[in-house]
Amino acid sequence: MTPAINLLKRENIAHTVRHYVHDAHADSYGGEAVQKLGLEPEQVFKTLVASTETHELLVAIVPVAAQLDLKALADAAGCRRCAMAPVDAAQRATGYLVGGISPLGQKKRLRTFIDASAQALPTLHVSAGRRGLEVELAPAELARLTGALFATIRR
Repeated sequence: MTPAINLLKRENIAHTVRHYVHDAHADSYGGEAVQKLGLEPEQVFKTLVASTETHELLVAIVPVAAQLDLKALADAAGCRRCAMAPVDAAQRATGYLVGGISPLGQKKRLRTFIDASAQALPTLHVSAGRRGLEVELAPAELARLTGALFATIRR
């Protein structure tokens, strides 16, 4: 079990865990999940970690088929600008390896933003905390558990 799955179980959140064999040579972790699990790209979200000009780390959850709009994230977070966080900082703060960073059960609670497109979905898929492991849950539950705000942060 991962901290993400343990959190969902502890909070009695309806969820479904899906496994696939991760290919270390895959071009995109999210794209690989879409393909191997037969999911719609709009339902699979990637978890990214960004850094503000004051070095605050933020979590951004966007559809795998989209890119994170760093300016929109900065606007949503109320800061001047954002950049992608260094890999080691993201892994240290979340407790997960890149490619398996889950927005759930992170070591350190970071301000979190979910792309507004998620609100129209009955469920979405995010990493369950390990490459090759996804979890499906309601967007409202994800927001509640992470303290996330919904904002248009994709392009």
